[in-house]
Amino acid sequence: MPADRPGPARGGERVAVDAVDGDGLAGVKIRRATADDAAAIASIYAPYVAGTVVSFETEPPDEAEMARRIAEGGDLYPWLTACGEDEAAIGYAYACPFRARPAYRFTVETTVYLADGMSGRGTGTLLYRALLPLLEGQGFAQAIAAITLPNEASVRLHESVGFRQAGTYEKVGFKFREWRSVGLWQRALAPLSTRPEEPKPVSMVWRG
Repeated sequence: MPADRPGPARGGERVAVDAVDGDGLAGVKIRRATADDAAAIASIYAPYVAGTVVSFETEPPDEAEMARRIAEGGDLYPWLTACGEDEAAIGYAYACPFRARPAYRFTVETTVYLADGMSGRGTGTLLYRALLPLLEGQGFAQAIAAITLPNEASVRLHESVGFRQAGTYEKVGFKFREWRSVGLWQRALAPLSTRPEEPKPVSMVWRG
């Protein structure tokens, strides 16, 4: 982990957030995801779609679709991947717009997914310890995580990195023949200002 974590970026200042090495996770590194990671990311995500209610998608996206989503994030909404000693992806995290209307542009929705067998080993925390400071450095104000309930492991992960429950949408998703509720967890990323500066590109903040 880098020694310094930035607060919100100011003016034209370039704020550095380093690529992350895993503390206690031998050989694990966090780096920006690219289109070359799309197949691995699609493979990690597919079981969540096909076999769980963690995701409300019903058809797993293929490599091409995942590459499109990574590209859609551009240089404003980061995608990060956790890689093991063999450089294989073992998890990923990303931010996307919370809502489409312009007034929401300072708020992001964040998501973490882990490969089979990686839950409870610290990889999700490591991903968030890279993603959240990056978003802070970019100048985003709030992060929102949507969690299908119940999901104690996801709640523990998010609360361990500073998220707090902000509300619940009751019975809003229908999957596997049941209605599902979604909890919203929220984390402040920066002090609020009446004159917030526009969020910076990832490339002005991330160093790795």
